[in-house]
Amino acid sequence: MSVRQSRKLDHIHYALTLEDGPSASRFADISLIHNCLPDLSWQQIDLSTTVCGLELVHPVFINAITGGAQDVMKTNAMLAELAQQSRIAMAVGSQFAALEDPAVLDSYRIVRQYNPNGILFANLGAHVTPEQAKQAVAMIEADALQIHINTAQEILMAEGDRDFRGYLHNVAAIVDAVGVPVIVKEVGCGIAREQARLLVEAGVRAIDVGGAGGTNFRAIEAARSQRKLEEELYWGIPTAISALEVASVLPDSADLIVSGGVRSGLDVVKAMTIGAAAVGIATPLIKKLYKGGVAAAVLWLDELLQSVRQYMLLCGAQSNRELRQTPLIISGYSREWLQARGIDTAAYAQRERHG
Repeated sequence: MSVRQSRKLDHIHYALTLEDGPSASRFADISLIHNCLPDLSWQQIDLSTTVCGLELVHPVFINAITGGAQDVMKTNAMLAELAQQSRIAMAVGSQFAALEDPAVLDSYRIVRQYNPNGILFANLGAHVTPEQAKQAVAMIEADALQIHINTAQEILMAEGDRDFRGYLHNVAAIVDAVGVPVIVKEVGCGIAREQARLLVEAGVRAIDVGGAGGTNFRAIEAARSQRKLEEELYWGIPTAISALEVASVLPDSADLIVSGGVRSGLDVVKAMTIGAAAVGIATPLIKKLYKGGVAAAVLWLDELLQSVRQYMLLCGAQSNRELRQTPLIISGYSREWLQARGIDTAAYAQRERHG
């Protein structure tokens, strides 16, 4: 087994066993305002959304988890079956392993086999060539391409990258080459508004903040190498704060995706109220799959979506669009951060819905 394949299995193992954090996602700093006169019925709540021009039945999708080893083929098959049954989009894990070793191609292709008509996102790092990006898209007949950026994780891996020059230029070249929308996502450390602006200028159609507060890949790498880390584990921008940073500069031509510590229907609705077109979830689903199979994951996801519907109704919002016009209160550490960054938190509290 190659080092890369062994790493894939380690990531699954530690994602299942390690706790979130230690940084908080800061969704607790976001409060929604109860609407006692919603003038809506349960059946009127519309969970559909659009990301990169792709129509999604539900705002929640399976974010990148795994691939690249024969031992995870069953996991990806189960995830694809979950996506198909629940009618949600799905991203695969980094496909670079299959570009290096065709023997593991099937660990990715199986996703399209189990979900022939679903929306799938291919996935590669920002260091790849445009030609490699095209190969990844073709490999699973992807509807969009995720480019992941995980600098903080790489520098803790003994076998990780140490040279991160040229990423932005590379992303722009990939955007021009692949023929499908490109999403850039972080892997647990969030995205600040300055980098969000640059990515939009490069032609990226959506930004997935991948903030701090969920699965901590720096903690996973520390566990893999049996190192004890302390302050290093707190590095990163909390998810809710990163979402608000990116939302403050994102034009209508690009979509916000929120992931990183999303653990409840209320978290999903808070993310959508901030401005998310979609919300990515990974670790809770993989835990349900490993404990109870596809049926358990389908049930958990159905309960999550029912919770989303409930909180949308309690906000008086029929759709994702209406949620984005719904007032919210930003308090605590998040408010302090955003005010220091010159982002008007009071404007969110004074929102009014039009039309």
